[in-house]
Amino acid sequence: MKKTETQEVAQLTAFVLKKKKYQQIDAGLIEEITRLELNKGRKHKETQKAILAKLHQIGAAYFEQAPEYAMWEGALSTLADDLQAQTTRDYCIRLMAHHHSTHERQYILENFFQETLAAIQPIPSILDLACGLNPLALPWMPIEREVKYFGCDIFRDMTNFLQNFADHFHIQGDFKTCNVFDLQFPQKAKVAFLLKTLPCLEQVKKGFVPELLRSIPAEYILISYPVSSLSGKSKGMQENYTDHFHALISELGWPYQAFTFSSEIAFLVEKQ
Repeated sequence: MKKTETQEVAQLTAFVLKKKKYQQIDAGLIEEITRLELNKGRKHKETQKAILAKLHQIGAAYFEQAPEYAMWEGALSTLADDLQAQTTRDYCIRLMAHHHSTHERQYILENFFQETLAAIQPIPSILDLACGLNPLALPWMPIEREVKYFGCDIFRDMTNFLQNFADHFHIQGDFKTCNVFDLQFPQKAKVAFLLKTLPCLEQVKKGFVPELLRSIPAEYILISYPVSSLSGKSKGMQENYTDHFHALISELGWPYQAFTFSSEIAFLVEKQ
């Protein structure tokens, strides 16, 4: 008897979750990617490989080695609950170096958030989608004292750690795993972050981004793009991503501010 799509999705999702590398990934996202790959009509083994490749591209590739969350939490427990203390900043910088995206941003961190968010600071609430370790940059953000920070990513162990980080510093934080493709964002915020995220989403589901941006419950969206690949190649990336953004924003018709840094280009978009 031929399997239904639901049965195939369930079987392939179970196959992925048996892999240690992917056990912490949000099951809803795995199911979403599985459905998209099944619709391409590949053979079973090829579909398996394609699903794993996509999950690697959008998540695992950003870590050179597995994060040691237990060790990180042990070090966290020794810190005073002062977000602006130099020991806190040193701790955050050390950890952000473990994720490729935040590691790149370290060299522009003193200016990145201060410049991109200057027009709307101080920030009372943030929705950080596909956040990675970016919440560790809170000491460098122009936030209100009682900021609310909602973050989501595909890795459960990462969001558990980020929740513990927020709790330690008495931040009103809520960090969960999520599948952004289901467009369920219950928390409203002053600004949403989509930092170096849109190219990954396009790899998974082409043409999805405009729908996503319209669905985000925030007054502003801070969008950024890398100017080099994970392997360090940069030829044409800044121009290509600038063109990508301009095509996107011309469809939406929203005003924006543009910013250029050595390792990243960014756009603060006002939703209308």
